[in-house]
Amino acid sequence: MTYTVALTGGIGSGKSTVADAFFRLGINVIDADILARQVVEPGTPALAAIAEYFGSHMLTPEGALNRRVLREHIFAHPDDKTWLNALLHPLIQQETQRQFQQATSPYVLWVVPLLVENKLYHRADRVLVVDVTRETQLHRTMQRDQVSREHAENILAAQATREERLAVADDIINNNGTPDAIASDVARLHARYLQLAAQAVSQEKS
Repeated sequence: MTYTVALTGGIGSGKSTVADAFFRLGINVIDADILARQVVEPGTPALAAIAEYFGSHMLTPEGALNRRVLREHIFAHPDDKTWLNALLHPLIQQETQRQFQQATSPYVLWVVPLLVENKLYHRADRVLVVDVTRETQLHRTMQRDQVSREHAENILAAQATREERLAVADDIINNNGTPDAIASDVARLHARYLQLAAQAVSQEKS
């Protein structure tokens, strides 16, 4: 199994920016959010199952999944969220394993927004948390998604707390500042992860 660094952080923390920086260094990035979108693309069995279960109003006129409508529905109906997770999680897990097997970089960056909520951190060799203040999260979420402060606060309330994420962190990137500051943090951690991955390989051989 490839040495795995799990990257997580709350909404608006800048996980994608950090993941992109690792990608530019030649590291394979496996993003759970991207996989979750791929398994419900038009023409997939999962999207057909969602439309059959919830109704065709879950689809856009173009036949794609209407994420906003689905998100609002499952937010208000926890039982339906359970059904949806039972459908999607095995598919995402299957695709994750496939991409891990195809990875060619010395270590893999596994981006999992709900790493803490779903207690997946034990599946990684190392956990990297992108940390920002609550106020920064709210501001970025409101700006990016064009939502009210109340809506952004509801999203934050449904996620793990900052303290819960930091409790499982091996490494932390503070992303309250400018994007330029991330590059040096990523370069430092990249060197460390290469070292740890090489150690893991030599221990397997010995």
